[in-house]
Amino acid sequence: MAKPVFKRYHYIRRHPRPLYRKYSRCSSIDFGHGNYSLYISRVLKEVVPRRGISSHTVDIMNILINDIFERIATEACQWMYLRKRCTLTPEDIQRAVYLLLPKKLAKLAVTFGTKAVHRFIHS
Repeated sequence: MAKPVFKRYHYIRRHPRPLYRKYSRCSSIDFGHGNYSLYISRVLKEVVPRRGISSHTVDIMNILINDIFERIATEACQWMYLRKRCTLTPEDIQRAVYLLLPKKLAKLAVTFGTKAVHRFIHS
């Protein structure tokens, strides 16, 4: 008589623990997006020196930054195609920021972004 093809598996009641902790969390590293945790901590220390932030909150902020970045990039590309251009210009990105963010926040974002680009070019 032939042996049965199907083997009986004994399932574990709990999931096996991952080898590394960073793989167990749902982080933006798994999806191939940028990780801004270092910069979030630096900005927080600059604004409020005596306060800390939990790793879960950093993950949420990281997801938020990646989402806003993706929306701005998508809107800027649509604006570029609408103008029938092949090159993404700073004006396209500024227009996308003004379309996506509220008025005061967009104005501040464009101002600080322009200063940062100017500093980067002239350093």
